Amino acid sequence: MNSMADQNSTFETRKRDHIRIALDSRAQSMTSSGLESIQLVHEALPDLNFNEINLASEFHGQSLRAPFFISSMTAGHERGREINLALARLASDRGLIMGVGSQRRELEDSSAASEWKEVRKHSPNAVLLANIGIAQAIQFPLDKIQALVENLGAAGLFIHLNPLQECLQPEGTPHFRGSLQALEKIARALHVPVVVKETGCGFSQDTLRRLKNINIAAVDVSGLGGTHWGRVETQRIPGDDFRSQSGEVFNEWGTTTLQSMLNAQEVDVNYQLWASGGVRHGLDVAKLIALGAQFVGLAKPWLQAAVSPQADAELHRLADRLEFELKTALFCTGVRTPQDLRTQRRWTWQNA
Repeated sequence: MNSMADQNSTFETRKRDHIRIALDSRAQSMTSSGLESIQLVHEALPDLNFNEINLASEFHGQSLRAPFFISSMTAGHERGREINLALARLASDRGLIMGVGSQRRELEDSSAASEWKEVRKHSPNAVLLANIGIAQAIQFPLDKIQALVENLGAAGLFIHLNPLQECLQPEGTPHFRGSLQALEKIARALHVPVVVKETGCGFSQDTLRRLKNINIAAVDVSGLGGTHWGRVETQRIPGDDFRSQSGEVFNEWGTTTLQSMLNAQEVDVNYQLWASGGVRHGLDVAKLIALGAQFVGLAKPWLQAAVSPQADAELHRLADRLEFELKTALFCTGVRTPQDLRTQRRWTWQNA
């Protein structure tokens, strides 16, 4: 059996690999998110002023400045610590939700909690969501999962679903039997809302239907169209390993972000819809809100800014741009708030 030191070394290497590869263009899906097929209906005569646009949102009593959020990315290595401190500062300064990186390591090694304690210490007002994978949600007892939420002072819990990644990852744990029961048990026991999310492969109608009535607060569809974790893991596999070739077979696997949102409309879900997967600017955010998303997540754009030499300035610049683009989309469709955009049919098919 490997020692804890060996396991930690392997974990840190994997997480460093993930950051490096996720920023490589080869990790991006060649299949688009589908959002280019959606066009917001232009209103040439909006009956409001631009400064009346209000992006304020709310998450279970927490007031937020905008309906976009920082998707879960990384943790468990020195560069990850720097990135998360910068992201948490931004989340605190700008009133945004931040999903933290996977806390899997903390479930097995309590000393790993120090990273998130440092983040919380420096950003006490940040709205942070804890994060574990479904395989760990099945494996570990409820009190361990509750401790992750409490130690972070989390406002909610992401449970991520990543079957393709777990199959292709050399260290993967593709053990998902009992997953629905585990989700329901956790959602009914925790005092914070549970958000179930994919990691870039989206949701079918059947899966969205199965998630109804188990007490979860939301589903982040996280569809195909952005960073593809099958591609990421494939790049970590030596070329002489047959799994490298297998990874190529699955490098466009998944359901697009757009189709996942349309699937949810067909199912008529009874939980909030969140969306991510290939979101690159404020117009993408607006389109997904128009399709029914309560919150919209971005990952790669934040990561690119967070690894720059002037991380804080670049992150605020990106947040400024996203806010401006989203406000412009609302103004030019003649609505004042994201809620108005979500509840009024202000979109059509491109070239329809």
